[in-house]
Amino acid sequence: MGSHGIKDRVAIIGMGCTPFREHWESSSDDLMIDAVLEGLASAGVAKNDIDAWWLGTAQSGMSGVTLAAPLKLEAKPVTRVENYCATGSEALRQACYAVASGAYDMAAAVGVEKVKDSGYQGLNAFPIPTDGTQRSLTAAAMFSLVAPAYAERYGVDQGELRRTLARIASKNHSNGARNPRAQFRREMDVDAICKMPAVAGMLSVFDCAGVADGAASAIVVRAEDAHRYTDNPIYVKALSFVAGNGSGLLDPDYDYTHFPECEWAANDAYAQAGITDPRSELAMAEVHDCFTPTELVLMEDLGFSARGEAHKDCEAGVFDLHGELPVNTDGGLKSFGHPVGASGLRMLFECWLQLRGEAPEDRRIDTADRGLALSHNLGGYPGEMVSFVGIWGNRPD
Repeated sequence: MGSHGIKDRVAIIGMGCTPFREHWESSSDDLMIDAVLEGLASAGVAKNDIDAWWLGTAQSGMSGVTLAAPLKLEAKPVTRVENYCATGSEALRQACYAVASGAYDMAAAVGVEKVKDSGYQGLNAFPIPTDGTQRSLTAAAMFSLVAPAYAERYGVDQGELRRTLARIASKNHSNGARNPRAQFRREMDVDAICKMPAVAGMLSVFDCAGVADGAASAIVVRAEDAHRYTDNPIYVKALSFVAGNGSGLLDPDYDYTHFPECEWAANDAYAQAGITDPRSELAMAEVHDCFTPTELVLMEDLGFSARGEAHKDCEAGVFDLHGELPVNTDGGLKSFGHPVGASGLRMLFECWLQLRGEAPEDRRIDTADRGLALSHNLGGYPGEMVSFVGIWGNRPD
């Protein structure tokens, strides 16, 4: 890949994140204002100090006015971006590059999605004309294909794999039960999840991320300016994004056990950050657990487990809160739901808390001294994805 990266050239000095839940009482404007005000307060700056804004939203607005109007911004550039489920991360990526380029001294990224008042389940996707070759299955059905494919390729009993997937859900709900910003805050044991009826393939409703409203924000400056605002900045180590070309849907050799876009983005991010052994060098990871088989496969695509070994590592507790490499310590999409424009920044918010030692004691990781965290989004479906991987650190090299 051709990315040279901006390692340690940009730092995050403030963040905000609303609770993710059914905000019947709040509009998207309310959510954005709450997230931005929290971010500004944490950085000790005012909205007029921000030189440029990036807004990530999939369907809660169509231009920069979506953010400028509720914040009453004047004479400020506001860019609205969308990139499937990596939309919030895309807003941050562009804000970081803008600061690194020298175009702006301070920039902000905001992500928001308001979907619970629409009368529809999830995003009310507008119809885009196609050539008729696109998938016609639901997201749950598409990702359910991963589980039997993985079992067949690696010789795993499907009953055993079903329990492993339930364990992933149980782990994330255990973490989410300790997070006041999470939508679902009840622990669920493996047996209870396995007894639930299937909704797609071998997946039950508790193998699928929920739907929620939410917003989050981040404020970034040049790294050399960070200590003017905070004693504990978080440094950008790597930003990688890959857009797949959809060829997996047409490739007879694609077997649904691997998301190449995620592997490519991870490899590029590791090269930017100088990481050679992510499992031992990272303190934690926030990954896109839209469905439990997704998290399983990501452990291999992100280099945390060898091919065909992720199910064993999940069962061994490698990715538990106090495991060798904690994954989704805030509860993940499984506990938060997935307001598309905000999820990427929500993941970064957990990295921000953990690396600064500000996470609540009952979900604080034991590995924070490694000083590096990863956040990951994917958007789309197996065979036709986009993927973002960011690496963050609490000290410059």
